Amino acid sequence: MNSLDIDKPASATRVVVAMSGGVDSSATAALLKEQGYDVVGVTLQLYDLAASGISPGACRPNTCCAGKDIHDARAVADALGIPHYVLDFEETFRKDVVERFAQSYLAARTPVPCVECNRTVKFRDLLGVARDLGADALATGHYVRRRPGSQGAEMWTGRDPARDQSYFLFATTREQLDFLRFPLGNMVGKDETRAIAARHHLPVAAKRDSQDICFVPDGDYAALVARLHPGAARPGEIVDGAGRVLGRHPGLIHYTIGQRRGLGLGGGPPLYVVALEPESGRVVVGGREDLNCPAVHVEAVNWLGGGETELRVAVKVRSTRPPAPALLRRLPGDRAEVILDEPEQGVAPGQACVFYQGERVLGGGWITPAREA
Repeated sequence: MNSLDIDKPASATRVVVAMSGGVDSSATAALLKEQGYDVVGVTLQLYDLAASGISPGACRPNTCCAGKDIHDARAVADALGIPHYVLDFEETFRKDVVERFAQSYLAARTPVPCVECNRTVKFRDLLGVARDLGADALATGHYVRRRPGSQGAEMWTGRDPARDQSYFLFATTREQLDFLRFPLGNMVGKDETRAIAARHHLPVAAKRDSQDICFVPDGDYAALVARLHPGAARPGEIVDGAGRVLGRHPGLIHYTIGQRRGLGLGGGPPLYVVALEPESGRVVVGGREDLNCPAVHVEAVNWLGGGETELRVAVKVRSTRPPAPALLRRLPGDRAEVILDEPEQGVAPGQACVFYQGERVLGGGWITPAREA
């Protein structure tokens, strides 16, 4: 059994590496090459800045800008001496990720497009490409761990909690997890990853991490939705919990649950967005205490473990939140109810709710308004 838990010598094991042009995926390719694996790099062309109406000069620091990333991935592959392919997945990415992102905002939900990208383009389509190339595994630079279990491969959080990316991978199926590998999951700190890249003299060793959504490098989500769906920014009323009109807004696509800035309501006590009503087009605001959410309803749940109907877990309701203790109840039709020990604030429909037992990922689903549960 080799280091990837495959019953072959490393030299006889072909691994396709998803190479984004960043330091994580580049270090992954370098590490596997160093260990003697037959490594093939694949980079996906996912979007065209010019076609989207965004000038490359508008890309903010620490964001992906498609052309440069593909160039960087190719340069890394050349430095490592491995085959490298660039595949055009723009249409699939537009349909499965960008359009779903826009539709979520139109439905007054706050999406997590990285989950959709991993679930579809990367772990569905790219995994198929890897199989077509005769690979034994598809490796990525994500900071999570894969462990063998009694019922197949299990997903565990990255060893370094500060870099753990399991929240964005909850929708990975058990079948996909059997084929996937995450060589960086045991790394502690980004310095360890950069040291691998530096040891192999890779041109991206000092490249900064990308932090924003790759297809919105200027950070203007509402403008993207408006470009895709002209007229989507329908003005409406800003009201309090009693329905009293406090002001007007330029469109629901500009707001998310928990938002405080940009309400334009003048002085007085701080107000927060506590609800968005797509039917009436109203933004409902209230005090901070109105953001408290004692229970979360979840749909389209992907289960990776935990067969009990009711079990104690920790859950994350946003990628930036620490796990919170809760009681998880399975419901019919891939739904679940999460009863939080302490209310969470700013729980937004459209975000993911991911379930954990210790460091193991049990799965997760999409937060839905209570009225739809």
